[in-house]
Amino acid sequence: MNGTPASVVEAAFRHYRSQDREAALPLYADDFTFTSPQDDHIDKATFFERCFPTADRLKEQRLLHVTAASEELVFVHYAYELATGDRYRNMEAITVRDGRIREVQVFFGGKV
Repeated sequence: MNGTPASVVEAAFRHYRSQDREAALPLYADDFTFTSPQDDHIDKATFFERCFPTADRLKEQRLLHVTAASEELVFVHYAYELATGDRYRNMEAITVRDGRIREVQVFFGGKV
């Protein structure tokens, strides 16, 4: 995979929003894990089954900050609006190694 860790992360968010699973799959490592307040270290298959298909609940999602914290760690701060009109902001710490996302840790923000 080519690109900086930040560009890999930005591509993953684009593919999520467009629900382009085939384009997204190669961005994630086989040993990928996803953790959020609702999920505890789920694997790649479970992530693509449970979490990836949820973009239809969003009216809008904007990346506010995509910041490389190190050679492998990218922090993402984003805002989104649900179809219900509720608005939120979250943070993610995403580890990218060898051009593939290895780990995502999601930190839920409050309603704005």
